[in-house]
Amino acid sequence: MVARTFEELLAEGAAAPVDGWDFSWFQGRASEQRPSWGYSRLLADRLSRAGAALDVQTGGGEVLAEALTRAARRPAVVVATEGWAPNVELAARNLRRHGAAVVAVADRDGLPFQAGAFDLVASRHPAVLDWGEIARVLAPGGTYLAQHVGAGSHRRLVEFLTGATAEPEVDHRERAAAGAAAAGLTVVDLRHEAIRTTFYDVGAVVAFLRKVVWTLPDFSVARYRPRLAALHEHIRAEGAFTSYTHRVLVEARKR
Repeated sequence: MVARTFEELLAEGAAAPVDGWDFSWFQGRASEQRPSWGYSRLLADRLSRAGAALDVQTGGGEVLAEALTRAARRPAVVVATEGWAPNVELAARNLRRHGAAVVAVADRDGLPFQAGAFDLVASRHPAVLDWGEIARVLAPGGTYLAQHVGAGSHRRLVEFLTGATAEPEVDHRERAAAGAAAAGLTVVDLRHEAIRTTFYDVGAVVAFLRKVVWTLPDFSVARYRPRLAALHEHIRAEGAFTSYTHRVLVEARKR
């Protein structure tokens, strides 16, 4: 790749697309491990057994579309919710060919469905988690399958940019188990892994923080320019910047 200046890399990161969960823009600029359990494969298996399925906070629908393609059979009813307007349109395009409906629902609003409407509720990386609503729309004996982002993810990156020490690590599995139990769900599978993310240029960091906004909610290039410059020099000297995120697999059933 042709070497680019700090300003050029900032401009590229600021112009990168941030809708949906397609991360192809980052190819060659950042890499991330994947959890060993293979969420898409697990979701495809559970979809094959479901009659009515709901995917909460589907993003651009890419993960659900992949799982539906891999499923041995599709549920008779598939619905997805999404709260960000550009993603609603993208998800509708991605899921239309799979016969799935997309409903615009703000992340912090309740789910606009009848109690017990779905025997499978799924979510990959929900930004807001309402265990009570998940339990309400699940049919008795229904399954919740999700991959959560654990608290304190990308602590090293946040600390580098802010200069502040992040909050102490939490027990990710304990937190998920407590939320499920409080909603009346029985956990049948609960796993946690720390996942390595490697950034090869500062433009990739800018694009990532614009896309995954909950990592550093007050991020802007202007606000963090001095620390971004320091990060640029770190990457030039070391070849990359490595941070870690947490993934939690949760599978729970309604009694």
